[in-house]
Amino acid sequence: MTGFETLVADNLQPLERFVKFRIGNPSDAEDVLQEVLIAAYHGQETLADESMFKPWILGIARNKCNDYFRAKAKRMEIPLESLDETALTTGIHGVTARTVVRETLELLGDADKQILYLSYFKDLPQAEIASRLGIPVGTVKSRLFHAKQQFRERYPYQPKGEQKMKHNRRIMPDVMPDYRITKIDGEPFPVCWEEMMGWFIVPKLGEKRSWAMYDFPKRSRTEQCDMEVVGRAEVHGIEGVEIEAVEYDPMDCNKIDGADVAKRRFVAQLTDTHCRYLAESHEEDGVKKLFTFLDGDDFLESWGFGENNCGNETHIAPKGLIQKEGSVVTTAKQPFMLDVVGRYQVEINGRTYDTICVIDAGAYNEGVLSEQYLDRNGRTVLWRRFNSNDWMQDSYRRPWTELLPENERITVDGETYVHWYDCISDYIL
Repeated sequence: MTGFETLVADNLQPLERFVKFRIGNPSDAEDVLQEVLIAAYHGQETLADESMFKPWILGIARNKCNDYFRAKAKRMEIPLESLDETALTTGIHGVTARTVVRETLELLGDADKQILYLSYFKDLPQAEIASRLGIPVGTVKSRLFHAKQQFRERYPYQPKGEQKMKHNRRIMPDVMPDYRITKIDGEPFPVCWEEMMGWFIVPKLGEKRSWAMYDFPKRSRTEQCDMEVVGRAEVHGIEGVEIEAVEYDPMDCNKIDGADVAKRRFVAQLTDTHCRYLAESHEEDGVKKLFTFLDGDDFLESWGFGENNCGNETHIAPKGLIQKEGSVVTTAKQPFMLDVVGRYQVEINGRTYDTICVIDAGAYNEGVLSEQYLDRNGRTVLWRRFNSNDWMQDSYRRPWTELLPENERITVDGETYVHWYDCISDYIL
């Protein structure tokens, strides 16, 4: 094996992950990957330092992906009335559901959207635009100037500078409110669930959320987390939004440097079919640490979800992978099991919600089952966690039936699981 082949073999996994994250069609992704390898082979003499091979070949991959999208855009025929629904960023599972550019375009009139579309998305020269619209070139110039000005005035973010989260902390209740869950006859209703898995916030500009954990049986509040989407972000060429999270009194496993306040930043992406994490960062021992989806197990074990970190589906419906009858849960015993198991009425904090129950059986963490009750808005009303009786015994030393003898128990494929804690957010307050 030559030195170049060794370098390719050592970096093939992040290279494949990069290309497949950007291009959703598997066949197209393989074609682009081959183009990258061919271009790298023919251009290997331009690599002056072998230690820079990874960023060098990822740069080639970025250019090839951009070429792919440019070629695809030339074949696109998008009517004017559909422009505000058009993808400006493409990922593994479709277009970014809400981008700041799209939101700004929605505020413009049809004439401004039309001229911007023809100039920037169709990449037509001004003479061609004039011919298509039947107007003088001078009018094209003036309309284009006006449209760009209107766009700038409505664009919500300055091009430079970092937005800081305004910490208007909302104190969650000290004690978990009483609740009652009742099974309802009838089919589960369809839900568009756009929240980030495990963090209860929708990764869209302007979103804020506070949520808290409550230990059982005491029902006392332990950790509280305040979150806010602070701006748009891009990781390895994939567009998303940046989210700041401040955790107060975090659990030991969530602490940073043993402190009582933990601060993190996420980059998350919401597409028309999935919601996923792209990056996480925090400061530890005075060093800022950044993990992205290209970092393999260091990232995926904590923040990844689904096959190839595709994320959780936003449009969910029963799949028959998980069944729940009372306190008995049975599963299809396959990877990434998340399923709708029924319709339930949840009475909590003096209100009654019509919900569907979504069960995650080991998809996010082996030996852990969660029940998530979502209302018709796709927002979490109540989240409940159960641990298998032998979960993390290297750390906890005793089975959970002994650690929490008073807590509710269920069986999952014949094994005992014990209720540990619940989460609620300010959505229900």
